[in-house]
Amino acid sequence: MSVSSVDDRQRAARLLLRHPLIRSTDEERYRLVRRYSSDLEEWFEINTGWAMHADSEVVRLEREPATVADPTHPFATRRGGAVLSRRRYVLLMLGLSVLERSDSQVALGRLAEQVIAAGTAPEFAAAGFSFDLSTREERSDLVAAVQLLLEWGVLVRVAGDEQDFVHKTGDALYDVSRRVLSQLLVTRRGPSTISAQTLDDRMVAMRDRGAAPTTELRNLRLRHTLTRRLIDDPVLYFADLDDEESAYLRSQRAALCRRITEFTGLVAEIRREGIAMVDLDDDLSDVRMPEKGTEGHVTLLVAEFLARSGVAEHFVASLVAHVRSIAPDFAKYWRASALEADAAADLVATSLGRLSALRLITRTGDIVRVLPALARFALAEPTILGGRKP
Repeated sequence: MSVSSVDDRQRAARLLLRHPLIRSTDEERYRLVRRYSSDLEEWFEINTGWAMHADSEVVRLEREPATVADPTHPFATRRGGAVLSRRRYVLLMLGLSVLERSDSQVALGRLAEQVIAAGTAPEFAAAGFSFDLSTREERSDLVAAVQLLLEWGVLVRVAGDEQDFVHKTGDALYDVSRRVLSQLLVTRRGPSTISAQTLDDRMVAMRDRGAAPTTELRNLRLRHTLTRRLIDDPVLYFADLDDEESAYLRSQRAALCRRITEFTGLVAEIRREGIAMVDLDDDLSDVRMPEKGTEGHVTLLVAEFLARSGVAEHFVASLVAHVRSIAPDFAKYWRASALEADAAADLVATSLGRLSALRLITRTGDIVRVLPALARFALAEPTILGGRKP
């Protein structure tokens, strides 16, 4: 394979990792991924266990996370990165269930009526969920769910505007894409076939692959799990692995890292504590550091403070006090509201959320524990060279 072909295949693989569902209407991306669909399908199946579906309308990588117990990466909209509230998430799921049984076209008002009807089931009331269209906030929540469906291509707008619905001045009409809708759910088992009652038990059952009866199959699953974690997690710490995973990684580390690098362009940085697959192009991460804006700057300053402290654990209150104390020094760089008395707590909460997502710290209640990868932010005081002599 030529160098240009390898580069294009890497672009296709990275594109599919960023956008696991690509419609044929997205012509440039769709053509690139379809060109290398055989290579992509084979690599993902062998190395991650992720199935890939490609047809004349859609390409779908059935990307299962290595774990569903990580709270540091909540479901967020691509536009603006806002985390979906509990109610909006429920409305999104109800909307999908309604669309499964809808006609090929649906009006937003009709969709709303059916969502309200579906939300009256006793299970929702028992969980404290209720919904109607009496307030603008509730209509905005439904529209936020609909806009996600538009972004994914489940719905295609034919006429009208969602904001007219929010303001109660109009409606909107959509085509429903059955093909895209059928490709959204990624589970080993359908939720309706599972008898478990608790959320955790149901999540385990949906992902259950059964027992691995042979050594070969156990090793294959270990490869899948570790490759997923190396691709998905900012840092894979050796201390987080069980005995089987540790033994497999010790013997196969070079091969695993090489395969990922060759196929995605991610570069392995291997340290005593773990492995990070570094994205030199910086386009695969949903959380960046450093990042522009007040929150981005505060996150960097908090990281530097934690890394240089030499202390493994800190109270959140001490970090709030630190940010409050340095705020006047950066007044001209931060937005005005960041200098208010109660702003420091919110800024620290946002910073700690980002650092947790990047696997640089863990937070348990009011205690923050520093993880090894944070050491790279322990910057020394700058040395100015070539300054004027006294």
